[in-house]
Amino acid sequence: MVSTSALRIVFVSEKHCRSELDHPSIIQTIQLFPRLDSELISLLKSLSPDDWRLQTLAPKWKVKDVAAHLLDGNIRAISNLRDNYFGEKSDNVSSYHELVSFLDGLNASWVKAMERMSPELIISLIEFTGSMYCEALRRLDPHGEAVFSVAWAGEDSSRNWFHIAREYTEKWHHQQQIRFAVGKTDVLFQRELYFPFLDTSLRALPYHYRAIPAVDSTCIEFRVSGSGGGKWYLIREEQQWRLDYKGGIPDCAVEIEGEAAWRIFTKGMSKEEAEKITIIQGVKELGDPILNLLAVMA
Repeated sequence: MVSTSALRIVFVSEKHCRSELDHPSIIQTIQLFPRLDSELISLLKSLSPDDWRLQTLAPKWKVKDVAAHLLDGNIRAISNLRDNYFGEKSDNVSSYHELVSFLDGLNASWVKAMERMSPELIISLIEFTGSMYCEALRRLDPHGEAVFSVAWAGEDSSRNWFHIAREYTEKWHHQQQIRFAVGKTDVLFQRELYFPFLDTSLRALPYHYRAIPAVDSTCIEFRVSGSGGGKWYLIREEQQWRLDYKGGIPDCAVEIEGEAAWRIFTKGMSKEEAEKITIIQGVKELGDPILNLLAVMA
């Protein structure tokens, strides 16, 4: 979470203004946060001292570091949204890459400071702040303008429902990073919890494909396998890409293995690794870009 000034930047060369109507539908996630938090607390309380030191898919972070980062997310959201307090400013940020660098610095300084905090205290503080975090999100008007835009989807202004859904993907994938490290991933692959993560992440597709040329009516089908997966269609109309749940006969069909999709979208897998578990039929050049889609600030 960063200051309003940072996330209202207009990146002129990449600006992509879209209205809510371009999305297939509003994603409802606010009701899922208590369940996600409950699963996290149960998981953390079950970890052994050795588990806390395991390496995660985040190259610089162990399990304890990711848990500390989740606590930081709670604290920043409460301070920003409830108390209108933003702390460190990002007034000198003028590009997407500078914004990512600024966020990386905030994250790194917090994780470094948390080295002196015990796992038990981290768990207690996540429990303590969880309900306040959820309440801060619940008070937002879903259709109001968000304080923080969803920059990885190319938006310089977002609705609160999308900001909340983005927050959900953050909590989901960081918890899954911990679960992946300790070999307990099944819970978050339940459809109730996984599909909203995928649906939110794939809202980045039109922006991600903005430089991919195609004639109008070109259709790309994206399928994520497994019980938590689904189908999405990217359709070319009036020299722009539009995301939908329905489409015609696709010019390209992409199928991604369900339990790997989240790793592709969160920088947890290389493009070379993703290619081995992804099936692309039809015009391959239309399917390849999905392999480096990112639904995180990176």
